Amino acid sequence: MKIGVIGTGYVGLVVGAGFAHSGNDVVCADIDEEKIRRLNDGEIPIYEPGLETLVADNLAAGRLQFTTDVADAVRRSRILFIAVGTPPGEDGSADLQHVLAVARAIGQAMDGERIVITKSTVPVGTALRVREAIEAETSHQVHVCSNPEFLKEGAAVEDFMKPDRVVLGVEDAAVGEELRELFGPFIRTGNQFLLMDIASAEITKYAANAMLATRISFMNMVADLCERTGASADHVRLGMGSDPRIGPSFLFPGIGYGGSCFPKDVQALMRTLEDHGLDAGILRAVEGVNRRQKSFPLRVLVDRFGEDLTGRTVGVWGLAFKPNTDDMREAPSLVTIEGVLSRGGRVVAHDPVAMDEARRHHFGDRITYAPTNYDALEGADALVLHTEWHPYRRPDFARMRGSMRGNLVIDGRGIFPVERMHDHGFDYVGIGRSPVASP
Repeated sequence: MKIGVIGTGYVGLVVGAGFAHSGNDVVCADIDEEKIRRLNDGEIPIYEPGLETLVADNLAAGRLQFTTDVADAVRRSRILFIAVGTPPGEDGSADLQHVLAVARAIGQAMDGERIVITKSTVPVGTALRVREAIEAETSHQVHVCSNPEFLKEGAAVEDFMKPDRVVLGVEDAAVGEELRELFGPFIRTGNQFLLMDIASAEITKYAANAMLATRISFMNMVADLCERTGASADHVRLGMGSDPRIGPSFLFPGIGYGGSCFPKDVQALMRTLEDHGLDAGILRAVEGVNRRQKSFPLRVLVDRFGEDLTGRTVGVWGLAFKPNTDDMREAPSLVTIEGVLSRGGRVVAHDPVAMDEARRHHFGDRITYAPTNYDALEGADALVLHTEWHPYRRPDFARMRGSMRGNLVIDGRGIFPVERMHDHGFDYVGIGRSPVASP
């Protein structure tokens, strides 16, 4: 099939390369000339395992192309995916200006019937606005559909190739069957292909992400109770997750969620509910718990050392909001590091892939970037673990203790064994974890 993808961000790149890999002819368009130049040279602007190889292979095979000519991409494609950003506005609602600008550009370039699919995360009712924007520019028939993405950063290629479900909102049954054929290579093993109305598909993405965020914040609230009572959040998590009605996913207590999806999607769904006269109280609570969790490491540092951190050095393990990505959007590390710096402290940080991102877009030379995680501990008064990268999970605890000036370890992801940390002389603080509760 002839496919065009407008937008070469995180979603657009994975979608374009993924469809090309299944034998389609794909052209990805973006107005960012430098990004397109780099992509045509095989350079990937984001860190996503497996994506660089996928793009390179399909470029070499001639199935994937990158261009700044959006109109040409429209004319060359039967099916068009809109995959541009929808950043939150000041009121938390999704900013649709880029989506609607692409819709107008599609309408202006169309030379025949097209299928246009919103892949960007958008609030309910957006497909109708996209249709109106396209039809205002053309007399050709357009079929507007919704296909929300459920890609996890760090596992996006695998998620695209082997989705647990494909959700597709359509108005025309024949278009639905044409798209079933497009997605056929990815649902051969029985994965669900869910055809539904467009409004339901649009709501599904926000509802799914908001539910996952709710589970995270709920477990963090329970972890606070465990800490107050001497219980173990790890044990409670296992007890809850063994109930098949609940399940174990997204029940790990920690310092909150971040990234490009959960924070903005929760806010956007809150605004949509309020716009329709509905109470968004549950989501306000979810967001409130998450804000409090992100400040947990800083609260512990201030409790131990006081408000003035002048002369204190804090080692940081992990800058990205989760492992296997360099994405630092809404990352808890931002809250900790800015808080330490504003109180006069020094930060020495390590992350396997996100240090360039931190230097370019967040901290510049205001912090020190360590070549290894152990180098981040030299002379440190405290260590804060933000991201549960695999190299951090079972480090040399004796080496850690010998490198640090102080002994405070704030484990924001609950990956270190409590008893061993105490055995090595650390002042160990984990969320909802208490050695008193160990069997």
